[in-house]
Amino acid sequence: IRFASKAEARRYKELLILKAAGEIRGLTLQPRYPIVINGIKVCSYYGDFEYFKKDSCFPTVEDVKGIRLPMFILKKKLMAAAFGIEITEV
Repeated sequence: IRFASKAEARRYKELLILKAAGEIRGLTLQPRYPIVINGIKVCSYYGDFEYFKKDSCFPTVEDVKGIRLPMFILKKKLMAAAFGIEITEV
């Protein structure tokens, strides 16, 4: 697997340990969310990781960030508005 950064690769290893310990399940790499508002596709958000915590039925979406660019800030707000998903920045 190729990652965009060393930090992202390091986080993946941490998540694999949590998965093996049974703390998380359903680990997905690069989850894609098309953001549609009033029937119009505005953009897509690609997270770094998605998983479910041990006792949760709601996904946790993580984005490993070095720099918070304006486009990311906007997409983070759109994810909250469209899906009710708060992106966790690592």
